[in-house]
Amino acid sequence: MKLWLVRHGETEANVAGLYSGHAPTPLTARGQQQAIRLGEMLRQVPFDGVLCSELERTQHTARLLLGERDIPFTPHPLLNEMYFGDWEMRHHRDLQKEDKDNYAAWCADWQHAAPTNGEGFPDFSRRVAAFAAELPGYTYQNLLIVSHQGVLSLLTACLLGMPTASMWHFRIDHGAWSVIDFTPEFTTLRVLNSRAIWLPEEG
Repeated sequence: MKLWLVRHGETEANVAGLYSGHAPTPLTARGQQQAIRLGEMLRQVPFDGVLCSELERTQHTARLLLGERDIPFTPHPLLNEMYFGDWEMRHHRDLQKEDKDNYAAWCADWQHAAPTNGEGFPDFSRRVAAFAAELPGYTYQNLLIVSHQGVLSLLTACLLGMPTASMWHFRIDHGAWSVIDFTPEFTTLRVLNSRAIWLPEEG
């Protein structure tokens, strides 16, 4: 099975530098164009399944990417971005003043500390691992996954059998597509952050 990984398009929170986990934040005009352009790049991919997070920014991206293609997408809660609790839609400069101790603790030990009233990394990583554990049960040949940078970076590290902290080696960009060849026995990262038009002869 080929996993086609796509991050949602640029959002208003991305531009403003705000933490946006579960909080709604619309795609910018640029983000919408990124999704449309991805649809052009991937037009010839024979997707037989599409999963996205429950958040509107991924679903909007999926709709724009798929265009008139009759491929329904299924929202999946395990693909939601990490929940930042009280830090949702806040800038790090404000948190350094208004929630100084908790924010400093999180920056110093992000794998164990948690955003105030938010989701800690252990819970987040277990959630992404639970999604990875579901993959052997799917029968798709080409599965499009539209999600978030944190989810897709961690999923990549998880499928490659790497430590969770290795997620930072796999930054997933807006407006690009990545491919993982997945089998229950072996996983290969084939493409990372391509902006090329995919052609059938590329396999």
